[in-house]
Amino acid sequence: MTRHTTLLRRFALILIGLGAVSVGSALYIPAKAALAQVLLERAWAKARAGETSARPWSWADIEPVAEIEVPRLHQRVIVLEGASGAAMAFGPGHMENTAAIGARGTAVVAAHRDTQFSFLGELKQGDIITAVTADGVQKSFRVVETRVVRADASALDPEDGGPTGSRLALVTCYPFSGVLHSPLRYVVLADHDNRG
Repeated sequence: MTRHTTLLRRFALILIGLGAVSVGSALYIPAKAALAQVLLERAWAKARAGETSARPWSWADIEPVAEIEVPRLHQRVIVLEGASGAAMAFGPGHMENTAAIGARGTAVVAAHRDTQFSFLGELKQGDIITAVTADGVQKSFRVVETRVVRADASALDPEDGGPTGSRLALVTCYPFSGVLHSPLRYVVLADHDNRG
């Protein structure tokens, strides 16, 4: 084997190794989010059964507070209390400084665009979003607006319940195809649907 052939083989092995690392890292976040949803489902069942501090794993500092479903899109997610980076690595997070989901005012729930909220761009005006809280209260919301805003200028007021008194805002990074941090957010605003 010539020196040239040996160098080519080493180079090929390095490229294969780098490719494997790239593929592994690309699969890591979606795999982590999928596994987290299984663990969150278990914690959600415990919370619905009345267990306080129903954590998805023993060392978790997050707890499920609601379930959100979009029937038309066949999408359902468990919402955690808090929208820190650590919480949002596992699921959508309810921003603590906003109204409780279904309460008077605007509840804001945020999630990543490439995992749990990848479907937000498919929501249309008039779509129904249902939310069930841990205490079993169910509310329906109707999408009234979608918009793209700067992260530091969302114009979402936690005190503003809109015309029905209760709003739900679902927020994710924008554009959906982006891979880098973005200063833009996609906001879906839904008002409580008194009919449902």
